[in-house]
Amino acid sequence: MASQVIAGVKDVGSRVFGGYAELLRIPHTARYAVGAVIACMPFPMVGMTITISVQHYYGNYSLAGALTAVQAIALAVASPMLGKLVDKFGQRQVSIPTIIVWMVAAFSLVTAITSHAPEWVLFCIVPFLAAIPPWGAMSRSRWTHLLKGHPEKTNQALSLCGVFDECMWVVGNPLASTLAVISGALSFSFTGLCVLVGALMFLTELSTEPKSQTQLAREAGMTRAEYRAQMAAKAAALRGREEAREAGRGGAGKASILSAGLIAVCITWFSLGAFQSATSISIIAFATEQDMKQYTGFVFACFSFSSMIGALVYGAKHWRIPLWKRFYFCLAVVNIGIGSFMFANHLWVIMVIYLVIGVCQAPTWVNGNQLMLHLVPPTRFTEGMAWMSAMNAIGSSVGSAIAGQFIDRFGSHGGFVVVTVLALTSLAIAFIGFRQIKASTETPELTELEP
Repeated sequence: MASQVIAGVKDVGSRVFGGYAELLRIPHTARYAVGAVIACMPFPMVGMTITISVQHYYGNYSLAGALTAVQAIALAVASPMLGKLVDKFGQRQVSIPTIIVWMVAAFSLVTAITSHAPEWVLFCIVPFLAAIPPWGAMSRSRWTHLLKGHPEKTNQALSLCGVFDECMWVVGNPLASTLAVISGALSFSFTGLCVLVGALMFLTELSTEPKSQTQLAREAGMTRAEYRAQMAAKAAALRGREEAREAGRGGAGKASILSAGLIAVCITWFSLGAFQSATSISIIAFATEQDMKQYTGFVFACFSFSSMIGALVYGAKHWRIPLWKRFYFCLAVVNIGIGSFMFANHLWVIMVIYLVIGVCQAPTWVNGNQLMLHLVPPTRFTEGMAWMSAMNAIGSSVGSAIAGQFIDRFGSHGGFVVVTVLALTSLAIAFIGFRQIKASTETPELTELEP
């Protein structure tokens, strides 16, 4: 009996983890995949560190929300620019100077906060914390480049990226809350170390780096503009005769990645960022009111842990359910679940809800990444992903700023009211783009297109 149980567990483990192990056994993939996650530590840690440190030294949630909003807006502006530069000139060429800017900004900000500098000084420094290379997009770009022509493996690779991302949040959130309560300098120092280690792992792996547009254009004997126009024309042809005819009337030669489907996804990601950032600052306020601020990171970690499990299971299965159905189901579970926080009377209730709905969080992002494969040409995939991240960051800035104002006036309950309104609005916006999102998934994946 025991042997049968062990055999059954091994069989399940092989089915769930076997595909991921196969991907990581591809030469050099584990190094850049893990390196990207380590280098991404500013994402879970910086926002929470700013919020906790500023509230501690300045006693003002509105200021904390405003600063995180400015950082998010700067990230929204910088991300598409950095993604576009990466696609044009290469990952190493763009990442190295960007990292230097972030290091200087992080040191300057922690010095200003601990010295209780004037508020305007903080607002001048915070935008430079947006100098973060698009590690996640660059890692996904490497996977799609390596697995071109293998959609099932590409799906697993994107799910694996989701698993790694959630590992980062599982570790980053409790670390940020714990270290920031001890010292903002300690939290930023740890984050900086992670950036250096992750960047070295990722950027020194050269064999898997996709060629930039500059390199591909040079090899084809074209200018970069001519090459981009050629790729846009091929992408239009792949979408179908009707779209090709429309592109022939002026769309294909413009080499633009904008489309109705892309805009629909980006608006959805904007609203998703808005209510999730409002949730974070509201939970911190709620925990502070209950004298449980030190546990906030662990509450967020529960959400990330549940999301990581969801990503593992989601990526292990070859889905026959259409992508657009999976996208809307997961989005509805997350939005409605988080919208129920306003009825919670204890921090542990929120943690339990997070554990339940978290299984749909990473799949929601995986589905969004897969939608992007249908919407942009392969040589502009990093840029397309950057637009998604940018819209999410803009939404985050709006959500945290609004929630901060309501929390200062009405307490954490006011913040959760904002969360509920934003979550339901996000779901409504997503369904407004239903036609475009559904139509986009019925076309072949553009990453299958050969240059």
